Amino acid sequence: MTNCPRFFCSARNRFRIWFLCGSLFLLLATLGHAQESANLDDQIKLIESQRSEAVQRAIAPTVAVLGDGGEGGGSGVVISPDGYALTNFHVTSPFGTHMRGGMADGKLYPAVIVGVDATGDLALIKLLGRNDFPVATLGDSRKVQVGQWCFAIGNPFLLATNLQPSVSFGIISGVERYQYPAGTILEYADCIQTDAAINPGNSGGPLFNREGELIGINGRGSFEKRGRVNVGVGYAISINQVKNFVGALRGGRFVDHATLGATVATDDAGRVRITNILNSSDAYRRGLRYNNEILEIAGRSIRTTNELKNVLGTLPSDWRVKVRFRNSDGEQETLVRLGAVHTQEELLELVQGGLPGMGPMPKKPEEKEKQPAPENKPTDQESGISEAQPTKNLWKDFFSEKPGFANFHFNRLEKERVLKAYLATLGELPPGANWKLTGELAGDNRPADFLLSDNSFTLDRAGLQQNVDPKQGLSKIIAKANLDGLTLALGVWRQLCLGTGNAQGNLLDSAVYLGTMPILGQSILRDVLEVQISDLKVRLYFNTEDGTLLCLEAFGDEGDDPVEVYFDKYEQVEAKLLPRQIRLQYGIDTANVFQAKECKLDVTATTSPVEEESGS
Repeated sequence: MTNCPRFFCSARNRFRIWFLCGSLFLLLATLGHAQESANLDDQIKLIESQRSEAVQRAIAPTVAVLGDGGEGGGSGVVISPDGYALTNFHVTSPFGTHMRGGMADGKLYPAVIVGVDATGDLALIKLLGRNDFPVATLGDSRKVQVGQWCFAIGNPFLLATNLQPSVSFGIISGVERYQYPAGTILEYADCIQTDAAINPGNSGGPLFNREGELIGINGRGSFEKRGRVNVGVGYAISINQVKNFVGALRGGRFVDHATLGATVATDDAGRVRITNILNSSDAYRRGLRYNNEILEIAGRSIRTTNELKNVLGTLPSDWRVKVRFRNSDGEQETLVRLGAVHTQEELLELVQGGLPGMGPMPKKPEEKEKQPAPENKPTDQESGISEAQPTKNLWKDFFSEKPGFANFHFNRLEKERVLKAYLATLGELPPGANWKLTGELAGDNRPADFLLSDNSFTLDRAGLQQNVDPKQGLSKIIAKANLDGLTLALGVWRQLCLGTGNAQGNLLDSAVYLGTMPILGQSILRDVLEVQISDLKVRLYFNTEDGTLLCLEAFGDEGDDPVEVYFDKYEQVEAKLLPRQIRLQYGIDTANVFQAKECKLDVTATTSPVEEESGS
C-alpha cells in the first residue's frame, strides 16, 4: 500500500469513492428506468391509438337493421361498396322482403333481402341509395386462436337511436364450437365463442379481431335459464363459413347445407366410423361403406363426430370435396359430391314458417298505436337521422318474386354478369351455324371430328360415325358412361352458346345462377350456372377472372355419375378464346382426352351421319 497515493489509501476517501460510484450507478439506473418508462408509455399510446383506429374503421360499415317503420331489428355489416351486407336470418325473417339499414353516418337507407341461408342463420341484404358504402375487411377465421383480443359492434337493445353503434371488447373464448339447432333449423357449426358482450340486438352484427378484420357474424348466446342478457358466452358464425355461402346468397337463393349421406359414431378406440350410408349417395358411389373410418373432409381432420358436424355445417350442398377414409385396404382418398340436408320443399316450408321467439319481432300496427314512443327516445330530427333515399319504395325496383328464390332479381343479375363475360370470350357466333372440332382422341391414331348441329351430335373417326340424337332420352346416354357422353356434352355446349334446343325460347334465358363452387375439390371457387335441357340437368363452371368455361356437367338419372367435361389449355383463335384440350370424366376417373387442333364454329353444313356405332 506504500506505493499507492495517499488519497486512495485513506479509508475515508475510499468510502467517498464508493459512495460517488454508487450514486452515479443509481443515477444512471434511474435515467435508464425513466427512459424505459417513457418508451413503454409510447408503446401503450401506440397500441391504444391502433385499437381506436381499428374500432373507428369497423364502426363505419356496421349497420343497424330495422323494420320499415323503425321497429324491431338487429345488426349487420357491409361487405361491398355497392351495399351488400351480412346479417342473421332470424333478424330479417320478421321483415320479409324489405327493411332499412342505419349507418354511422346518421342516415337510414332502404334495404332489400337478397339471399337466405336459414340453416346457418345467415342472410344477405342490399342497402340502396349509394355505391360507395364503407366496407369491412374480411379476415381468416381459421387463424383465430383462443385468448386473442376481439371486439363486437352492433345495436344491443336497440340503444343506437342516433345510429351510433355500441362496441364491446373481449377475448376469443373458444373456437370450433358446435351449437345444436335452435328452434327448428338454426345450426351454428364451427363457430367462434367470445366473452365480448353479445346481447339481443347484436344479432347479425360483426365480430372483429384486434386489427379490425371481420372474423365472424354474431348471432347466438347461451341465454337459457338466464334471461336474454349477456353472460359472457356469445357465438359468432365464422367468416370462412360465410365465404363459402356468400356466392349463392348473392344469387338470391334459399341455400341449404351439406350432408355426407351417412351417419357416424365414435367407437371405443375413439375412431369416427360410418354406422349407416345411403346407397344413392355419392359417398357410396365413391367407395365409402359401413364401418369405414372417416379421417379427413375438405382438408379438415376428423377425430370426433362433433368435428364431422362442424365441417359439414360450414359447407353448402352440392359442393364436391376431398374425403380421406380408411377401409380394409388401408387409407383411401376420393372426391365426394355432398347432398342437401333438406329437400327444396322442406327448406321452403321452414323458411316461410318464420322463427318466432328467435329475435325482436316487429310490433303489430294496433300495438304501435297503443304504445307511445319512450320519452327518452329522440326524434329523427333530434338524433340527426335522415332518410338517405326519399323514395321509400325504392326496394321494389330490386325485388322479383319467383318460387324457390328469396329474390330472383339478383339471380338474374348474377347470371347476366357471368354470361356477358363468357360470351365475350367467344366473340360473334353465327346463329344456327354448325360446329366442327377437329383433333385426336387419346389412344387413337385416327383423326377425330365432332360435328355438332341442331339435329345431331356426331363423332366421326376416319369415316366411322357415332351419332347422338338430341331429341331422344339423353339420360340413357349418360348411364352408359362411355365416349358418347363427350359427344353429348359438346353438342349441349353448342346449344347453350347459341341458345338453341329449347322449344320455349333461348336456353340461356332459363338458366339460373347457383353461386360459387369448387371444381374437383380445389380451393378456388367458380361461378356456376344450371339449366334444364330435355331430361338433363346441366351445370356450367366458369373462371371468375377471364370468363372462360372450365367444366360442363350433365346429370342423368339419380344414382348415375354425371358426364363431366373439362375445357383446358385455352388459346386465342381469331378473336375467340377456345380450348385446345377437352377432358372427359366419370366420377373421379378420366375416360378420355380430346386434343383439339382446329375449332370451327361457323360451318354451313355437316356431313350426314351414317349408321350409328355404339360408343366405347
